[in-house]
Order: sequence, then structure tokens, then C-alpha cells
Amino acid sequence: MRPPTRAPAELARFNESPRAGAVAEMITFCHCRAWAEGVVDGRPYADVPALTTTAGELIERLDWSGIEEAMSAHPRIGDRVSGADRAARWSLGEQAGVDGSLDALLDGNRRYEARFGQVFLIRASGRDAVEVLAELERRLTNDVASERDEVRDQLAQITIGRLRGAFA
Repeated sequence: MRPPTRAPAELARFNESPRAGAVAEMITFCHCRAWAEGVVDGRPYADVPALTTTAGELIERLDWSGIEEAMSAHPRIGDRVSGADRAARWSLGEQAGVDGSLDALLDGNRRYEARFGQVFLIRASGRDAVEVLAELERRLTNDVASERDEVRDQLAQITIGRLRGAFA
């Protein structure tokens, strides 16, 4: 089945690309192989909302090891990201409003990592350091199960935002 002609050029290209290349491309959006394969296996997509709906549903179905795999590509909030790959460029842009030199944010990262054993994952795009710090402090009061739900939600927001930007 071919996608309707209203699919944007990038989406049409993705729909028609070979599986291996499409999986490699999707991994750049959410660094989890099972998620990327699921998105690719859902092709063809008629439009970007269909793609992002599937992407979100697949994140909801990931087990915790899949979430951890995806999180492995996310730098500590406020760290200066280096690199020229797609994920590094996204992180730089998404964290543009977050000042990594904010001592309270650096301390919050350390406390979060000590409490939950992972980096603090948040959709930073459009937020400044004060907003991110307030969210970090709020989430430090979560229990592990509640925090895992929040991490999953943040991962979905980040991934879907990236997909919308790339395929719009």
C-alpha cells in the first residue's frame, strides 16, 4: 500500500527507504532499536500525525530496559554537548535555554542521579534553567514508579517533537 500523495516529501522518502536504513534513521530520534524497528514496521504512514501516534504508542509499550537504552543517548541536562551527529545537534538546540553553569542545576543533577540512578530526562526545548530546575526539584520527590512514568512521558515528548521537526 502506497501512502497518499499528501505525505510530505521526507515522509514519503522514509516510507519507501530500505528497512535497514530506515531503522538506522529512526534510532537517531529515540535511541532504542525495538522502538525504531516498530516504527519502521508500521510503514507506510499517510501523514506525520500517523507517524507520531505510532511513535508515542510504541514508547508507551517499551519495557524499562528499552527506556534505559533510549536514555543512553541523552546527555545530562545543562552539560555542553559536543559532536556533529544528529542527536548532538538536537540536544544543543533543545537545551539552548538551559545554562549549564547554574550551580543549583548541577547539584540537582547529582542528587537526581544518586536517587534514581539515571540522568534527569526532560523536554528542555522552550524552557530555561529556572523552569528545568523547578521540574527537577519537583521530580526529586517522586517515588521510583512515578518517576519512571515521568521519564517515559518526557522521552515521548522529546521523540515526537524531533519527528515533527524532521518530517513536517
